[in-house]
Amino acid sequence: MSRKNRLTGDEALDAAFRAVDHAPLLAALGIPLADEGLRLALTHRSFANENGTLPNNERLEFLGDAVLGLSVANQLYTQYPSRPESDISKMRASIVSRYGLADIAREINLGPHILLGKGELVTDGRDKDSILADTTEALLGAIYLEHGFETARGVVLRLFAAKIDAASATNIHRDWKTALQERAAELKYPMPVYSATSTGPDHDLTFTATVTVNDVPLGYGVGASKKFAEQKSAHEAYRLLRDKPLAAQKEQ
Repeated sequence: MSRKNRLTGDEALDAAFRAVDHAPLLAALGIPLADEGLRLALTHRSFANENGTLPNNERLEFLGDAVLGLSVANQLYTQYPSRPESDISKMRASIVSRYGLADIAREINLGPHILLGKGELVTDGRDKDSILADTTEALLGAIYLEHGFETARGVVLRLFAAKIDAASATNIHRDWKTALQERAAELKYPMPVYSATSTGPDHDLTFTATVTVNDVPLGYGVGASKKFAEQKSAHEAYRLLRDKPLAAQKEQ
């Protein structure tokens, strides 16, 4: 399409939104959403600004942040009755952090659905933790507006169930690749080496990553992005080297 005939404004927004099948995302959320609310929740400011200053998802993000925070706080308060405020406050902060939200976004394969401007697209914006986290909050805001707090709370508790169940005041989100590198250095092992493969169509790739230390495979991870799969593999290897420091010793 020539620059002269390039779509802008609402036409560009509608065309970009309808170019993607959002049924898998709605299935992952477990709740229907009207096109109007879903479209707004997926519209990043970069897309909005490039197409005539359209509305973006930042106001929905504000609402979703409040819904998420209260839902998780209430569940932690109920689920961990013997833990002091200082503990459950740290647990909540970890679960609703940018990294915790980005984890959930990757689990539901949110990235391909986000409407981004050209600048963000060329810098892999659909896999940026900040964009994934903000869009997840915007979706929760849209669910709240359309269905009310109890329904939105139910979605939060279902999506974040594993994180809430595994919550610990000391298990805040970590960059596991950095943690593994530091542990390997402590043990005087060579730096970790990662390899990754992908399967599936371009719009729905699944990545499998393996990390080796001292040429010994120690961790495996699967995810919707190479970065996420590598983090999972690093987490597995870190726990192994923490508990069994000799795990990366080669057999003689």
